[in-house]
Amino acid sequence: MAFRQKARTISGRREGPYRVLVAMQCLKREEFDGQDTMDKMFDYSVKRFGKADCLGTREVLSEENETQPNGKVFKKLVLGDYHWRSYTEVDKAVGLLGSGLTALGQRPKENVAIFCETRAEWMITAQACFRRNFPLITIYATLGEDAVAYGLNECGATHLITSIELMETKLKNILPEVPALQHLIYVDDETLTTTGYPETLRIHSMKSVMELGAKPENLTVKVKRPSPSDLAVVMYTSGSTGQPKGVMILHSNLTAGMAGQCERIPGLGPQDSYIGYLPLAHVLELTAEISCLTHGCRIGYSSPQTLTDESTKIKKGCKGDCTVLQPTLLAAVPEIMDRLHKTVMRRVQERSSLQRGLFQMCYDYKLEQLKKGHDTPLCDTLLFKKVKLLLGGNIRMMLSGGAPLSPATQYFINVCFCCPVAQGYGLTETSGAATITHYSDHSTGRVGAPLVCCEIKLRDWPQGGYTSRDQPNPRGEILIGGPNIAMGYYKSEHLNGDFLMENGQRWFCTGDVGEIHDDGCLQIVDRKKDLVKLQAGEYVSLAKVEGALKSCTLIDNICAYANSDQNYVISFVVPNQKELTSLAKKCGVEGEWEEICNHPSMEAEVVKVIAQVATSFKLQRFEIPQKVCLSPEPWTPETGLVTDAFKLRRKQLRSHYQSDIERLYGGK
Repeated sequence: MAFRQKARTISGRREGPYRVLVAMQCLKREEFDGQDTMDKMFDYSVKRFGKADCLGTREVLSEENETQPNGKVFKKLVLGDYHWRSYTEVDKAVGLLGSGLTALGQRPKENVAIFCETRAEWMITAQACFRRNFPLITIYATLGEDAVAYGLNECGATHLITSIELMETKLKNILPEVPALQHLIYVDDETLTTTGYPETLRIHSMKSVMELGAKPENLTVKVKRPSPSDLAVVMYTSGSTGQPKGVMILHSNLTAGMAGQCERIPGLGPQDSYIGYLPLAHVLELTAEISCLTHGCRIGYSSPQTLTDESTKIKKGCKGDCTVLQPTLLAAVPEIMDRLHKTVMRRVQERSSLQRGLFQMCYDYKLEQLKKGHDTPLCDTLLFKKVKLLLGGNIRMMLSGGAPLSPATQYFINVCFCCPVAQGYGLTETSGAATITHYSDHSTGRVGAPLVCCEIKLRDWPQGGYTSRDQPNPRGEILIGGPNIAMGYYKSEHLNGDFLMENGQRWFCTGDVGEIHDDGCLQIVDRKKDLVKLQAGEYVSLAKVEGALKSCTLIDNICAYANSDQNYVISFVVPNQKELTSLAKKCGVEGEWEEICNHPSMEAEVVKVIAQVATSFKLQRFEIPQKVCLSPEPWTPETGLVTDAFKLRRKQLRSHYQSDIERLYGGK
């Protein structure tokens, strides 16, 4: 494909700052002129798309308990169709909830906390808070009890929106430790038994709060709207490096960030359906959904456990959410895309040798044509149409964010799901994405040019060997500046050293290391915190090692680990059960799954496979893990070993595997 300049430096210096060509003169602050706060943006959408579908939820027809061969019991769901609320109906619900919260004593510029799963009521709560100028405190539904208590106490919210499930499983135990809470509001239609909750706490259903808001005396209370400089969200991070930090995001930060995102999604409009299943407490999902609402898309809610026909909570023979909704847009973290990749490949391996050969031939042919910018309608119709149905059949674009996406997985999605993957890069501190690849850019390993709302520059990091003088391209720590940069950390001014102010513009120092290519696109090459110096002086990038080895079909997840007082790398691996069981059978190792994972012979066999894969990716000898620990249990947000975006929580993983670290390094 022909070279096309996408961004260039505005200073003439190799380190930047770099801006996308269409924003060389001025960074964009809002998607539509005059719509400079979140409430104005939603009002504008209601005005334009009033009767169109807005938020959709599937009806639960029945629940069944299914006992697995190992004795574990899983809840299986039979779900009906999506039921939709129009933009006008959502607007009414937003107004009533805001009015009800005001009647319960909530005041402008006082915090409202939400600790809830992704669902329509989450978005309705957010819009009600935006309209009434109640800063919304978002807390991940999968955080541990201590982290939840920490966030609630730090923000001092008196009103908390949650669900019955989270009340019973997590909140009940910590409520005595959160004395500031006065009102607990649950979103479910069920009736809750309040036994065991503090007597000082008033518990309401969301429905009853909205009924309170509908009373004439409450409807007449004047609404005090926010200004662009008012606080919209305090978003608590998932705590990958310790206690979660609350990032203060203004209305103006969000409007700028969304203006940048929307510009990279071609044709975004009322014809689109977006499936919402990632945590709304994560900036990726929140900004993606609000961007969709700004352009009249409809959002159908889902969960990782009900996304596809084969998802864990879908009863066998029943339809998953993608099959029913048939979305056109989907956001995902690399972990989920890797799962899609491995799911399809396992299906292919179960076919006859002739069918496997045909699939590989068509795959190779389409990939070659794709790199040339050509279509393959015959291959798409005869072969890949069936793969597309896994996600409903209508996906026209996927957005990947939260972590680096491997080239193998990106090409696989491009080929088999017949849609471009827009890989994005950003942080909570940048109010969402700061870069997104252009939909026609099929290169891998890159995250695109800066969005129209921000600019990027590189800062030399000599200790890691990265400078603006590097050849062929400048490299260094990534700094992002623009109106989308958050104001800092809530009640944690001592942590704000990574926020800078230069010439009237805010910058955030990301800690990630990047390389800027000739066309102005960014590639993430390292992370300062993931660089470990071995005993002999070599530097190992743990993220680089993990990125290479995750392509192995034997590995579902991996965490590389190194000590500065040792001369080799080790790793913790979540093996693919089917692949490892097959390997164990070949090696004559028998037993239950946990016994296979703990067998020394299987650890040795996995080390051999890792060495082969590492060599194919040209890892240096000192970068290749010499010993492994196999984990029979997957790492999920619920285990506390990964974040909601499935990023590794290295500190927690180190603590969890401390005895194995001593064994692998000390031979104990």
